[in-house]
Amino acid sequence: MTETTTEAVMARYRRARDRRTTWEPLWQECFDFALPQRETALGRTQGASRKTDRLFDGTAPDAVDQLAASLLAQLTPPWARWFGLMPGTKVDDARRAGLSQELETAAQTLQSHFDRSNFAVEMHQCYLDLVTAGTASLMFEAAPPGEPSAFRFTAVPLSQVAFEEDASGRLDTTFRTSRLTRTQIVERFPKAKLPDALKARKPGDGEDPSADILEALISAKGGFEYMALIDPGDGTTGDQSVTVLKTGRFERSPFINFRWLKAPGEIYGRSPVMKTLPDIKTANKVVELVLKNASIAVTGIWQADDDGVLNPANIRLTPGTIIPKAVGSAGLKPLEAPGRFDLSQVVLQDLRAGIRRALLADRLGQIEGPRMTATEVLERVAEISRLLGATYGRLQSELLTPLVTRGLSILIRRGEVPALRIDGQIIDLEYKSPLARHQAQQDVQATLAFLDGLARLGPQALAIVDVPQAAQALAAAFGVPSKILKATDGGPAVATPPPAGDPPPVDSGDGGGGDGGGGLAALASALGAALPPTPPVGSA
Repeated sequence: MTETTTEAVMARYRRARDRRTTWEPLWQECFDFALPQRETALGRTQGASRKTDRLFDGTAPDAVDQLAASLLAQLTPPWARWFGLMPGTKVDDARRAGLSQELETAAQTLQSHFDRSNFAVEMHQCYLDLVTAGTASLMFEAAPPGEPSAFRFTAVPLSQVAFEEDASGRLDTTFRTSRLTRTQIVERFPKAKLPDALKARKPGDGEDPSADILEALISAKGGFEYMALIDPGDGTTGDQSVTVLKTGRFERSPFINFRWLKAPGEIYGRSPVMKTLPDIKTANKVVELVLKNASIAVTGIWQADDDGVLNPANIRLTPGTIIPKAVGSAGLKPLEAPGRFDLSQVVLQDLRAGIRRALLADRLGQIEGPRMTATEVLERVAEISRLLGATYGRLQSELLTPLVTRGLSILIRRGEVPALRIDGQIIDLEYKSPLARHQAQQDVQATLAFLDGLARLGPQALAIVDVPQAAQALAAAFGVPSKILKATDGGPAVATPPPAGDPPPVDSGDGGGGDGGGGLAALASALGAALPPTPPVGSA
């Protein structure tokens, strides 16, 4: 890295930081009313008592917590497989079985490292930022040798990062600033040559000196260029060059930046909290006024004649109190309450319902209930797919896929998995999260409805179905591990229909397609317990 490159990095960082300033007031309001316990968007340190001074209604913070927990459970559930590796479309049948086993082993290894790391904890923090501010950043690093997992995650606050977008709309360039002490700098960059202002001090000279560290990850041809340096305003004088702590190159970006929704021409995302922020602020104000009105109703407002005897400063409104007054004076008289509690509660109820509806608090819960019919389950899945369609697609490309590819890159360098490259042709990435599986059940229901319709048409119609292939397709939709499935011999087998009047033979279980009738019936009966019954055509 040359001095010119260093100056260019600093210039790009300042431009990215200036573009972010227009979003900071909006982020600050969102954090103040929806996530007060999180570090502020502007990086200002506030006391625990000051953060909740303006917060009177807890509907938005509760809904944000529920939505973040639902996203964690539906997209990246802890201790559950939310992804899979499978052979692509250009893999022939002879290699497919062996490659499937290799990919299953690699996926299990990758999942075990996710489970042993701090992924779930830091991912939940990122989901909170995503729901509140619309943009989140997760740092995905390789853990030092000897750690239980090869992965280490850090949820980066928005106050520390600034982004650049490439021509295709990806957040490919990341700038992160953080305040580190000298001890932390030496621990993180042991080979760095520090300036005089950060050199070791003798014991008793005061606290450890600190500096602002800028980490720049810039997209380059074939990877990402990395540079860590000290901001010229800390640790160096104005006429000195910038102190570079470390340079390097990454094949995959360690910063995974993702957004909820994005408007054209904007770099940072928009969140559901931004959409319902007026209702959140209004509900907060209504609760504040209700509390003030309640305090007046409890303590009361009193008026008294200035008769020279009654002293308001000495009056204590307690049971058994005797208040002296002059002869002919009216004494103390209460004023009527200035507001109506019932009307304010109606307004507040509507506002809270709108906030919870906008933050999907009541829509991303348990999809299947003990008293739900099959139609209700399908309608619930369809509603979730409609609400999260655009967001889920964006999170797949900006979050889920980079997580898997970055994890594979780390494990390949450690030699724990073979060199794999997800290209969609030889190796493909499959999403197995609960949300993806529930969406796939719609296809399963359609397949079972088709098979049921064929069964009503008779053996001649059933003969076109290859039972092993149908079972393979349904197993893929349910996310069944490939190691428990028997390998098929290739192409579909079209069976000859049996003579009229004879019962259809039962599939022998040797992997062949049989006649398609008995095996299909057995398949349908076996799946009857796994899925709710298919609703009849035309049902609500």
